[in-house]
Amino acid sequence: MLGAIEAGGTKFVCAVGDVSGQIIEQVTIPTTIPEETMTAVIDFFKQYELEAIGIGSFGPIDVDTESPTYGYITSTPKTAWKNYPLVQAIKEAFPVPVGFNTDVNAAALGEAAFGAAKGLDSCLYITVGTGIGAGAVVQGKLVQGLSHPEMGHILVRRHPQDSYTGKCPYHKDCLEGLAAGPAIEERWGEKGFHLVNRPEVWDLEGYYIAQALMQYILILSPKKIILGGGVMKQETIFASINKYLAELVNEYVALPELTDYIVSPGLGDRAGITGSLMLASLALQEDDQQ
Repeated sequence: MLGAIEAGGTKFVCAVGDVSGQIIEQVTIPTTIPEETMTAVIDFFKQYELEAIGIGSFGPIDVDTESPTYGYITSTPKTAWKNYPLVQAIKEAFPVPVGFNTDVNAAALGEAAFGAAKGLDSCLYITVGTGIGAGAVVQGKLVQGLSHPEMGHILVRRHPQDSYTGKCPYHKDCLEGLAAGPAIEERWGEKGFHLVNRPEVWDLEGYYIAQALMQYILILSPKKIILGGGVMKQETIFASINKYLAELVNEYVALPELTDYIVSPGLGDRAGITGSLMLASLALQEDDQQ
């Protein structure tokens, strides 16, 4: 049996399941301070005999296995979790292989294995919610270099009629600063779900997301783009994204039919936790090969 943790800024989703992606039991634990949250996480998993655990975490995180801070949540704005040794805390409680990556990389892995990108060796998973993050699978492997991708913080062209300064504490008007949930709320004065009947809100959202997608497409050329997160539950954004993306690309590269190419998660809200199961499975495979 495998354990999986989708560690988010507001909640930890914990599950046990198997290599087929089947989830047997799942719980949700509020993200408060490490002492509270991790105690509840460990208590949940103590009920089971686990072979490995996979963690898909909010970040930034240290994914360099050669680094002395590998397994840490690093420069997060959630101050209680800054420089927190997440992998080490799990390993102390459970002496089993632990797979560790970002929550969006885990979701990309889940969608590639069992979701909207099943059967493809390439996909891009983007979450647009409290923040914006993305994970990429290329030739069947997660993209990783010096660190994990931070695609939510790319710079985009400001809409000529958008005077909002931006919400990102690091870059102000990067993609996340202009298009994540908190930016929508601050710009328009209400949470997104109260703005359903305001087409100008979602047209502007599509304007920024389409710019990001064009850059990702030209750099990574993914075979499927999957858009998840709370903001993307407002499905009218997809039409806006497709309109602006077609204008931006301007037939420079050939793309599939956009309504088939840019889609919602096939696994719904379970993309991240399913991908975390896959991280556990990969960690177990690597351990067996050593």
